[in-house]
Amino acid sequence: MEIYLIRHTKTVAQTGLCYGRTDLEVSDNFLAQTKAIKTKLPEFENDCAIYSSPLQRCQKLATCFSTQTLIDERLQELNFGDWENCLFDDLPSEEVANWTENFVAYAPPNGESFLELVSRVQEFWQMLQTQNTQTVFIVTHAGVIRALLAIILQLPLKNAFQFQVDYGSVHKLRYVDGYTYVVFLNH
Repeated sequence: MEIYLIRHTKTVAQTGLCYGRTDLEVSDNFLAQTKAIKTKLPEFENDCAIYSSPLQRCQKLATCFSTQTLIDERLQELNFGDWENCLFDDLPSEEVANWTENFVAYAPPNGESFLELVSRVQEFWQMLQTQNTQTVFIVTHAGVIRALLAIILQLPLKNAFQFQVDYGSVHKLRYVDGYTYVVFLNH
């Protein structure tokens, strides 16, 4: 199975905004970014599957590939809870420092920890391995892509943020006989 992890395009979020589950619209240059993404991918065929986060910044991109998109809640970005749609500079500095030092286990107030995100991504990954599909596109978020890479490579979760995951980037995996190869990252 060929698996393409695709991060959504840029959003209208202002610099420094904390957003994970906040359902932001894509930026004005969405079409140009989508065209660039398509050059990195094979043609979408009938035997392909496309999964998407339910957030519009992912769904809008996914529907550019196919109208047969499978929406999966497990592909959503980290839930920042009370921090959603707030500027990081406006958040209590002690809380942000606690999260920064231990983002794996620490959850923002009424949000989720990275460990909780990894747990739901692990469930999705296990389901995906049972599918009989040649090619899979997954349109999702940076946190989900990092979590999936950490799971596959069996990395300590604190190292997941060492992966650069740009807006509109494509990451290719190949799953064969129970083994996952990393073909390329952040293309």
